Amino acid sequence: MAARRSRYRAGVLAEAAAAWMLRAKGWRILGRRVRTPVGEIDLIARRGQVTIFVEVKRRRRGDDALQALTPRQRRRIMQAARFWLAAHPRALDGPCRFDLVAVNRWLWPRHVIHAFDEGTDGRWD
Repeated sequence: MAARRSRYRAGVLAEAAAAWMLRAKGWRILGRRVRTPVGEIDLIARRGQVTIFVEVKRRRRGDDALQALTPRQRRRIMQAARFWLAAHPRALDGPCRFDLVAVNRWLWPRHVIHAFDEGTDGRWD
């Protein structure tokens, strides 16, 4: 039970670090730990007309975080995003995308743009 609580706390801290980094880059956080009937989205943010759905992974290396995002998780996040967009149609005024933020205990969080796009591994920003 203590280990589970510790992992939960680490996840909450990783999401807070990711949100802080995104705000520093000019993103406005619309939602944290957004629950839908089909899954949870760690962060939803908007800058200008672009809305991003962000999965946060806490790993020792950024590459490990990208590999930890399984096809099943991608589908679940995309379904949750569709559900959220149905309730927030204004977000469809501009492009939407799926990003990943890799959080390391000692380093600045790394933002992977278009992490969920087919045929690409995303790019670090």
